[in-house]
Amino acid sequence: MGTYISRRDDTDPDEGKNEYGDVEFADPTNNKYPIDTEEHVRAAWSYINKASNAAKYDPDEVDAIKGRIKRAATTFDIEISED
Repeated sequence: MGTYISRRDDTDPDEGKNEYGDVEFADPTNNKYPIDTEEHVRAAWSYINKASNAAKYDPDEVDAIKGRIKRAATTFDIEISED
C-alpha cells in the first residue's frame, strides 16, 4: 500500500515516537497505530475501525492503514475480520 497519508493537525508525530520508540506504525506520517507486537496490532485494528478515528482520514488513507495492519497481523497469525 503506497498511499501517502497526510500530516494531521490534531496530532504530534513525536508523541508516537516518544511513547512507542522506533517501531513500525500503520500511519507512519503521524506515528499512529503501532504494529510491532501482537497486542499493538489488535489495538490498532480496533481503533481504526472506530468511526471517530477513521473519520480523521480520507477513505484511501484508511484503506492503506488497514492494509498495513492486516499485513502485520499475518506476522502474528492474527485473523482479521472486517466486522
